[in-house]
Amino acid sequence: MKDKQGTIIYVGKSKKLRNRVRSYFTGANDQKTQRLVQEIVDFEYFVTSSELEALILEMNLIKKYDPKYNVMLKDDKSYPYLKITAERHPRLLITRKIKKDKGKYFGPYPNVIAARETKKLLDRIYPLRKCNNPSGRPCLYYHLNQCKACSKTPPTEEEYAKIVQEVSSFLQGGYQEIKGNLTEKMYEASEALNFERAKELRDQIQHIDVVMEKQKMTMADKTDRDIFGYSYDKGWMCIQVFFMRQGKLIERNVTTFPFYDDPEEAFTSFIGRFYLHQNHLKPKEILMPIGTNNELISKLLEVQAHTPFRGRKKELVELAMKNATIALNEKFLLIERDEERTIIATEKLGEILNIETPYRIEAFDNSNIQGTDPVSAMIAFVDGRPSKKDYRKYKIRTVDGPDDYETMREVIRRRYTRVLKENLPLPDLIIVDGGKGQISAATDVLENELGLDIPIAGLIKDERHKTSELLYGSPPMIVPLERQSHEFYLVQRIQDEVHRFAITFHRNLRSKGLFQSSLDGIPGVGEKRKKLLLRHFKSITELKKASVTDITKLGIPSNTAQEIINHLNEIDAQEKEETEEKTNS
Repeated sequence: MKDKQGTIIYVGKSKKLRNRVRSYFTGANDQKTQRLVQEIVDFEYFVTSSELEALILEMNLIKKYDPKYNVMLKDDKSYPYLKITAERHPRLLITRKIKKDKGKYFGPYPNVIAARETKKLLDRIYPLRKCNNPSGRPCLYYHLNQCKACSKTPPTEEEYAKIVQEVSSFLQGGYQEIKGNLTEKMYEASEALNFERAKELRDQIQHIDVVMEKQKMTMADKTDRDIFGYSYDKGWMCIQVFFMRQGKLIERNVTTFPFYDDPEEAFTSFIGRFYLHQNHLKPKEILMPIGTNNELISKLLEVQAHTPFRGRKKELVELAMKNATIALNEKFLLIERDEERTIIATEKLGEILNIETPYRIEAFDNSNIQGTDPVSAMIAFVDGRPSKKDYRKYKIRTVDGPDDYETMREVIRRRYTRVLKENLPLPDLIIVDGGKGQISAATDVLENELGLDIPIAGLIKDERHKTSELLYGSPPMIVPLERQSHEFYLVQRIQDEVHRFAITFHRNLRSKGLFQSSLDGIPGVGEKRKKLLLRHFKSITELKKASVTDITKLGIPSNTAQEIINHLNEIDAQEKEETEEKTNS
């Protein structure tokens, strides 16, 4: 589904596409589906030979185009894993990405700090490779007996395989012996009044407990499995995933999102993207609720997926479903409140201004101190939320002095000339920080120079520099916005954000200017040579008195030395000329 600019806003699939598409335009739909339908201008469809092909195609298109109404998994967590690499001398690493590289992955571990501390403990106990040194070139860890790979006689493959097996055994639950040894050492250190060492050992034991023993729910078969449950209502779905590793429930993942498909199809699409696009480690078994297409998921993931109808596994699925229902009910109030502040406020703002809903708003603000270092900034709000990837900064090139109107002309011209040239999305509304003058300047450039017809509004501040009034129309008039309304808070957030972005850019630019040197910009003179020159000559004034020979004595080439003298002479001439102009004026 595409909007008026040809941007793909939604990708979906269905066994009966005609019925699915018709359902969007007939009958009673919830508000968010109505919002989607209002933006649809065009369709494009693909016919596939199987449901599996349709599912794979849907996931690939969503990953490629990132449509704004396919919001699933955008806020998904990425838990860390411990990994033993598949190298001649394997290493133990912490990673968040699962790759098909023959490495051994253990996890996920929801507590990152505990996972890191456990890795440090294993690094001290097992001498796996810690460095990239070749054999015969010992590293620091070698001298600490923690890395044998770089010794003159490294371990054989069999010896290394034994170490790897011990680490694997530890991470798969065989940690009790090590924990017992650490506990014994802790008591010994305590009896010897070495309390710092005892505390360090106690902390190591606690980190092992967090990583390996936090979970309370267990199954005797010690199988890695993920348990899925979901609940949906009012066009929203909540999916809970329980991660069970070595038969122990270690963590869960909760995702809540709006959906526009059949619930079972939305759930199936979620699972595909969860594993194939979000790099979650696939377990040996996936437990699914009743009504799921297990055969399709098994083919897609190449993992056993089935629905249990009795016993402990069924209870786990029911528990996941129950948790999903509870989480969805808890989220509804937050979801509705967030929508009121964002997308609904955007729709009401469009109604008040009598324009199409401004799903994309771009705002501009200028910043300078009496004309020095003039800059401008642009921010974008999409669906009532800041889209920071679309923020832009501008150094003003053509305006001398504090001329806010000409500055606005320049930045509007530069922004939308580029938008037209690169075929970027046009905004539905432009907001400038200022009153009638800024609106007039922006309108003149858009309409008379670029031939664009985009609504432009202005925001003016009160004496306390807070958002006061919204101006719109021809001529610009005050728009009656209630101070306690969500649409007023929306424009206030936009004005505060663009001001923050502009002033931060200006401050950074000025702070860089404070550290500029007369030696900047000379070919062949970098930071090291600048420091060398200033250290030797003490100041720029003394350096101006130096000859080429004086400079070359420092090891600087003669042609670079001549460039330095020429550059400093040019600066002197410019300063003299500016002084004479000020005196004459």
